Amino acid sequence: MSVEAADRVAAVVSSWPGTPLQTSWFEFLLDGSLLEKHLQKSNPDPTPVQLIIQFLEQASKPSVNEQNQVQPPADNRRNRTLKLLALKVAAHMKWDLDVLEKGLTIPVLNMLLNELLCVSKVPPGVKHVDLDLSTLPPTTAMGVIIYNRWAIRTIVLSSFPEKQTKPGPHQMNIIVQQEKEMTENILTVLKEQAADSISVLEGALQLKKDFYVHTLRTLDLLAADAAANGETESSTAGLCISADELHCQVHYDLGGIFFQQGYFTCLYGSLFLLNVCQLDSTIHVHLDEKRLAGYWNACKALTGDCDPSDSQTLPYDQINSLIRACNYQAVIEAFIKDNVSRSLPNHFRRSVLREFLYKVQQGESGLDEVCHKICVCNAIRDALEGEILSVRFQQLLLKPSKRIVDFILEVLTLSHNFNKISFMRFCMTLCESLEELSLVFMVSSHKLFMELLKEEERKVLVEQMRKRSATINLSAKPLPSFYDIPASASVNIGQLEQQLILSLEPRRIRQILIELHGMAERPFWRVNSKWEVPSDYINVILSIKDNLTKDLVYILMAKGLHCISIKDFGHARQLFSACLELVTEFSPKLRQVMLNEMLLLEVRAHETMAAEGSKERPPPDLVSRVRGYLEMRIHDLPLRQVVGEECVAFMLNWRENDYLTLQVPPSLVMNNPYIKLGQLLASTCKELPGPKESRRTAKELWDVVVQICSVSIQHKRNNDGRVGLIKQRESSMGILHRSKFITFIKKLREPLVLTTLISLFVRLHSIVRDDIVNEVTAEHLSIWPSSLPNIQAVDVEAVAVTVKELVSYALTLNPNNQSWLITQADIYFVTNQYSAALNLYLQAGAVCSDFFTKAVPPDVYTDQVLKRMIKCCSMMNCHTQVAVLCQFLREVDYMTAFKALQEQNSHDAMDSFYDYIWDVTILEYLTHIHHKRGETEKRQIAVKAIGQTELNTSNPEEVLQLAAQKRKKRFLQAMAKLYF
Repeated sequence: MSVEAADRVAAVVSSWPGTPLQTSWFEFLLDGSLLEKHLQKSNPDPTPVQLIIQFLEQASKPSVNEQNQVQPPADNRRNRTLKLLALKVAAHMKWDLDVLEKGLTIPVLNMLLNELLCVSKVPPGVKHVDLDLSTLPPTTAMGVIIYNRWAIRTIVLSSFPEKQTKPGPHQMNIIVQQEKEMTENILTVLKEQAADSISVLEGALQLKKDFYVHTLRTLDLLAADAAANGETESSTAGLCISADELHCQVHYDLGGIFFQQGYFTCLYGSLFLLNVCQLDSTIHVHLDEKRLAGYWNACKALTGDCDPSDSQTLPYDQINSLIRACNYQAVIEAFIKDNVSRSLPNHFRRSVLREFLYKVQQGESGLDEVCHKICVCNAIRDALEGEILSVRFQQLLLKPSKRIVDFILEVLTLSHNFNKISFMRFCMTLCESLEELSLVFMVSSHKLFMELLKEEERKVLVEQMRKRSATINLSAKPLPSFYDIPASASVNIGQLEQQLILSLEPRRIRQILIELHGMAERPFWRVNSKWEVPSDYINVILSIKDNLTKDLVYILMAKGLHCISIKDFGHARQLFSACLELVTEFSPKLRQVMLNEMLLLEVRAHETMAAEGSKERPPPDLVSRVRGYLEMRIHDLPLRQVVGEECVAFMLNWRENDYLTLQVPPSLVMNNPYIKLGQLLASTCKELPGPKESRRTAKELWDVVVQICSVSIQHKRNNDGRVGLIKQRESSMGILHRSKFITFIKKLREPLVLTTLISLFVRLHSIVRDDIVNEVTAEHLSIWPSSLPNIQAVDVEAVAVTVKELVSYALTLNPNNQSWLITQADIYFVTNQYSAALNLYLQAGAVCSDFFTKAVPPDVYTDQVLKRMIKCCSMMNCHTQVAVLCQFLREVDYMTAFKALQEQNSHDAMDSFYDYIWDVTILEYLTHIHHKRGETEKRQIAVKAIGQTELNTSNPEEVLQLAAQKRKKRFLQAMAKLYF
């Protein structure tokens, strides 16, 4: 809007009676005291939320250079002040996330909280989960906590259904779409980091001290550069929030994410602790009581847990405590007692049994008998209440041991409130299920049997058992299996559904579904919420008209995919083969889908074998099928991107570089980002071993990766002509989003490919950091460009995080790669983590010298590496180690060695290292220093070291070199023992 137009609008508005002028955002820049006065008004216009939007909107405006090119927002005083004003408004609102979330979109709130992290001096480039909150200044720790609270709350809120917006004008639709894309990108990152955010907040619950958050005053101090004296970071600065208040709020937020993720045991813990919070004041605690009640009721329905104020809380808490303490006998005793008191609902008791069965599936030994006994306790409880006995209990009775029958009778005796009808039914079921007559008569002759039943009742029951025993003796049929139990009245729909969930045998799954469809017409593919098929296939499967076939295809595929995820490839093959056979009869499209999924299965199975140490190359048939998939073009066929992604990774891992560089059709390279990446990586790696390293393909790969790591700046113009919020997201110019690129990288394991990627990111990291002194080293750096034309567009933090993740991942595959170890050590070195850096420098030397039994090659311990090892020792006050390492340099650094030996507060063993010094000049200086200080004993040790004949300067050069090499090896071995 022009100045003249603004004046005309102002004149018109001022002429309206009773209409106060709205304060413009720039007035707050001109008058530092205006913001606080404005916020104290009863109905400020603009509102606090509107002010935050306006301040961040203006601070994010792009600049235009002389060539009329849009540049990122300038980092100047105006923009910094605007961001600080936005933070001050949020501080006035006491960082109430409920209000901020209602008034601000996810991108705006993300921008605001990232600014809070900056002013709170949270270390950039370091994952929050790696920070020790107890050692951070109070406002810094609180900034981290607020951000991670918002992160998990946003994940929960995003899972709620949203009202669809009506389509508007074309330009507005574009803006809405851009906003939606940006929100989705932020949510993707938040979901990837959800586990870290939960860990951060759980760590905050361990802190018992009060917390402090920024206020208008502390932010004013920051603006006035008063932080230099530490006032804004002191324990008394900022708004005090008690530990109890914060713990209460964090428990509430964690309860929300646990509920959303289905961790109901964790949810119970959070809600329990939340309810027992004793607060003197709740001014900083914001709980939605209706939602809290909803969580609690849902938790109660799903796990059987109750309100902590209820009398039933104690048994729950007792059972959970006993399970955590592994006191399983006490759990069984509690269940036996509960058969009398009946304080624990049946669904809770069944959930405990399922928990123990899960432990058995995970390989915990010694729990089979515990599962059997809990199953017996639950069965007797069911019998007491006239319920049908579970299939699992009936299965247990097919081949029971004498100990189990004894235990059944023991529990029956202790559960003395049986009525006769329930007892007779249970005894009849028990005796009919037992095949061995000795076990049958154990039951019929038991004291309880004799006491509860009259003589006539006992005779009828015994006669029925005799008839059954005669039938058993006459028929030589084998014992029926669990799966042969017929679908009779004793096996209801719920029990069949349980069998359907547990079964992995395709024919049995089909049989169960036939029985279920005969009993009820409903979609049984929804029985288990954990059954998931890819969204790419869901419409094709659900369009199948026959309901039984639809259920069978869905369940077979879902179970097969689950088996692949847990590396049970044998069952996955059976399930997929059955599904393929089924769909071949009626759907060519689904047939090709299953062939693609079976290809992915074989690729993953072979890659798993390779990861476990197998050197066997994939069969030619598998390689041919992978090529066929990459070249496949079938109209209207749903394709999962992960299949193509893993096929390209498979080709790279098995060095099928000729295909990727020479034979892959050009159209595929243009349309498939993974094939494009695969071709560039294969071409670059193929040319690396040659005498001349080619820069052409390397430059193409470089450009692609730089675009992936770049940030695009977008803006919108509202109807009134004002520039709207800036959209910062992963660049649409990149062929992949960075998160997907990282996922692809972590499927690679071929050393040369990983070395190439590490080299590229190390070069890119060095350029964007622009720190010549502290550069990270790697192999093949010379093939990459040495500068960037648009360095401002590169996301520096993303590059730093990626290079760390990439090197860490590579070392999980091969911890003995000396090049990767040196790179990882350099990363620790440039981030001032000197102990970790020295550890890795030593590891790199150890792996290429048989643990220092041979000389470390000079291309590994270069002068640069040695100087960094020297600095590491110096920063850790290990000054004698510094002096010894100074000898390793091509030209001995006497100045550094002498300076180190002058230090008197050395944290190493000092004179115990003198035996590793072979340079006579350094030893002579040591004798001089100790003589000057009057340290007679240490001087004698130094004199003794000089007096060794092999260090005599008159010796031949070969003897002196041999003496030096011997001491080098011994010193490095001693260092390894210290730091490994």
